[in-house]
Amino acid sequence: MSLQSVNNILGVLKQQAKWQQHPFQHLLELWPDIVGKVAAKHTRPLSIQRDILQVATSSAAWAQNMTFGRTTLLLKLNQNLSEPLVDIRFSTKDWQPRPDYLHPETVIPQSHPSYLGKITRSRSQVKPTLQSANTAFESWAKTMQARSQGLPLCPQCQAPTPPGELQRWQVCCVCATKQF
Repeated sequence: MSLQSVNNILGVLKQQAKWQQHPFQHLLELWPDIVGKVAAKHTRPLSIQRDILQVATSSAAWAQNMTFGRTTLLLKLNQNLSEPLVDIRFSTKDWQPRPDYLHPETVIPQSHPSYLGKITRSRSQVKPTLQSANTAFESWAKTMQARSQGLPLCPQCQAPTPPGELQRWQVCCVCATKQF
């Protein structure tokens, strides 16, 4: 009897079919990459039965949208799976939201680079009367001019720019998007 190392024994066991990763487990790992992060939040593979993938969706709209792209998904999945799928079925029937979706990330306005602080308006500035389009635009333009007084200028376009934008991008948000 020869003694074999543990690594050799584990290597032989991994090669045996019963020790390989189950196809559904592999599919779960691939799912976000195949469908995309947004779709992965609204869909969840449930099972594979008779080579048909059952997927739960968060709404009927997601089920319909995913059904339209079913053939493309099948091609992508079958390229990565050891056992090919015949079809995919989408349904809202078994959808249950995950706990991490119950608390979506909230954006705090103060953390945005364009935040200028709380703007207070006196009662005399708020006029709930009907205005023509030109009057409303003139009123809006005056308000914007008053808000932009004292703001630093963008080095590229010379537009008044919130200081947070200049700190983050060294230019205003419009010029920053042009760079990308």
